[in-house]
Amino acid sequence: MNTLVRAKTILTDPAAAWRGIEKDVGDPAYQLSHYVAVLALIPALSGFVGTALIGVVARSGAVIRVNLVDGLLGAIFSYAASCAIALLLGLIINVLAPPFGGRRNFENAFKLAVYSLTPLWLAGIFLLLPGLRFLLLTGAYGIYLLLIGAPRLTKIPEQQTASFTFVIAVCACGLIYTAALAQRMLFG
Repeated sequence: MNTLVRAKTILTDPAAAWRGIEKDVGDPAYQLSHYVAVLALIPALSGFVGTALIGVVARSGAVIRVNLVDGLLGAIFSYAASCAIALLLGLIINVLAPPFGGRRNFENAFKLAVYSLTPLWLAGIFLLLPGLRFLLLTGAYGIYLLLIGAPRLTKIPEQQTASFTFVIAVCACGLIYTAALAQRMLFG
């Protein structure tokens, strides 16, 4: 599996991508090391460059930068948190699929989590320039990907898909917010 080709396919033709992903046999460790590990670098490195090297313009006109050590530690934390969020979201999907009429299968739940997070990781490039951070909202496309992929990978009935997607999206937002808050508290 080529990471960039898969990321492009999931963004441009999600229905076809989910058909292919459903047939893929791959353990979560492989996906974590070959897909998540590559894409999670984008927001971590972009955030480091944006906060420690480029900086933020304050209202007074001064450029404020995080010191390099805090920036580097924050990037490492961000990277580890991205990997952890993918794992936790996979576990949440696996646990919540049966109450919504789906099947419990961690491999498929993890695939659903990972590929639904793809737009958010790719949108991490906007962390390079502080004025573009609002464009991280393009990562919300992952909710649509989750909506399309959930019935295929977790076998949730179509009538339960919207509710399941909403619950998983709220959980994902909570995990992301908690990680961002922890990073800010620890590293500024």
